[in-house]
Amino acid sequence: MKLSTHLRTAAAIAATAGLLAATGCAGDAAESEPGVLNVGQISDSVAFFPLYVAEQEGYFADEGVELGERPRLGTGAKLAAALTSGSIDVGAGVLTDAFNLAESNPETQVTGSLVTDYYVDIVTASDFDGPAADAPLEERVRALEGKNIGITGPGSGTEALIVYLFEQVGLDAKTDATLVNLGAVPSSAIGALSEGQVDALAFFQPTGQMAEAEGVGDIYVSPQRGDIPDLTDPLHGALFSTSGVIEQKGEEIEAFNRAVDRALEFIQTDPEASAELLSTYLDGTDPEAVEALNEILPQEFATSSQVSESAFDTAVDFHLESQLIDEAPDYDSLVWSQVQE
Repeated sequence: MKLSTHLRTAAAIAATAGLLAATGCAGDAAESEPGVLNVGQISDSVAFFPLYVAEQEGYFADEGVELGERPRLGTGAKLAAALTSGSIDVGAGVLTDAFNLAESNPETQVTGSLVTDYYVDIVTASDFDGPAADAPLEERVRALEGKNIGITGPGSGTEALIVYLFEQVGLDAKTDATLVNLGAVPSSAIGALSEGQVDALAFFQPTGQMAEAEGVGDIYVSPQRGDIPDLTDPLHGALFSTSGVIEQKGEEIEAFNRAVDRALEFIQTDPEASAELLSTYLDGTDPEAVEALNEILPQEFATSSQVSESAFDTAVDFHLESQLIDEAPDYDSLVWSQVQE
């Protein structure tokens, strides 16, 4: 990882871990009784829908998993800090978060796969003055030069996509655009777009679908629909933990993964029931956006929690090219042996 990014992420992890300790949250996992698994996630983005399905369909209970805390922590840095402090046992985030954590904590282990599509889109305001969404990719990326672009935060998968795209056309996202940190709430990001605070968003689904349904924006670049050929089928949404937690709660994590596997199968095989759950998961979201999402979910979710080496390698190449890491992480070292294919 580039030194500046590493220091920034490490500082965020350290600061958040300190806050958790100061508020008495640190050590919750270590003190919890065996069998209780505390799982934190960044947000209620579509990537973590399988966890909701497993909860609602009773799969966790069926597999004997007793879930404890389920905080929504907002950023990958806070998710990593919660793992570092011991307040959660498993983090549900993106692979970028696991790579960042591994830089400061060699015990980091990827424990499961959720999404094998890059589910971040570039969304432009409805009055965006640039080439059409079906124009060559380079033309669309160059149209973003000099613009204010909303991201969830530094060191995130949303920032990574902008950095990667700009790099592909010889631009530097840090100097050739203004990246605006908006946090992880889609409605707030859409508000910033509609009010002209930003010209575009690099944001996770369902932000783009919501913006289109509300008539305030358009999905301009989408890895999921094949706009970026070199970013096809990467591991993106992921579960991760540490070897210390695995040593204590490996059986619970395996049971958790079995429940997630059942949820992934449910999404693949029962689209009507999946759509009903998705509408409650994304409560308040325009039905048009929910329908658009439900159509593509089977394509982007992993078929199981097993971590494909090819999907891992595609993600590594993306992180190298977007300059988020300097060296390729080793699949055998970073991925828990129980979920290696």
